[in-house]
Amino acid sequence: MAAPAQTVRLVMCDLDGTLIDTAPEIADAVNDTLAQCALPPVTSQQVRDWIGHGTRTLLTEALASTQGRTVQAIQADPDLPRIAGIFDGHYQQRCGTRSQPYPHVVEVLDRLRAHGVHLAVITNKEGRYTDTVLRAHRLQAHFGLVISGDTLATKKPDPAGIAHCLSHFGVPADQSLFVGDSSIDAATARNAGVAVWLLPYGYNMGQPIAACQTDRVIEDMRAVLTLL
Repeated sequence: MAAPAQTVRLVMCDLDGTLIDTAPEIADAVNDTLAQCALPPVTSQQVRDWIGHGTRTLLTEALASTQGRTVQAIQADPDLPRIAGIFDGHYQQRCGTRSQPYPHVVEVLDRLRAHGVHLAVITNKEGRYTDTVLRAHRLQAHFGLVISGDTLATKKPDPAGIAHCLSHFGVPADQSLFVGDSSIDAATARNAGVAVWLLPYGYNMGQPIAACQTDRVIEDMRAVLTLL
């Protein structure tokens, strides 16, 4: 389902790996946490491959990897909430320190807003981190709605976030587009009946973006301007 030319009224975007390259500072926060717990560090590539389901899942993956345990064992560990609290402190300090918007993101968002297109963020990142990152890069004012991983009862790939955006802005699915960087984003859009375009430079859990069920793979955000 391709977004119809000249009728797009709502563009919804993923955050990490789509609008902003956040992997460096997330890796810093993970390794800060591991060091405080006397555990070995993980690599930047490992962190990139774990991004997508939210920071709690990412932290669980890191702890499982460094301890040689299963994810299920980490999830059941009564010490996990304490470690998650340590990570929370480190990540709040790291947010905005080594992340950067991808090329052309700001100019594209500015032009879309100037043309009256509604903009929203739908991310699995927890709200406290989402807000900090957007504010660090002065992007929060661009979006009429921000849905984080803990905003609703479910998160991507559940389509509730997209459905909420469509209802909030009063825009039908066939006049909307979701832009992301992963199979999670593709599945979310498919589940909501909305067209999806994916970027190749983000975080797709180590899998090729071409393998995702997307309407189009775009080189960068400038492609969205062709819908104006």
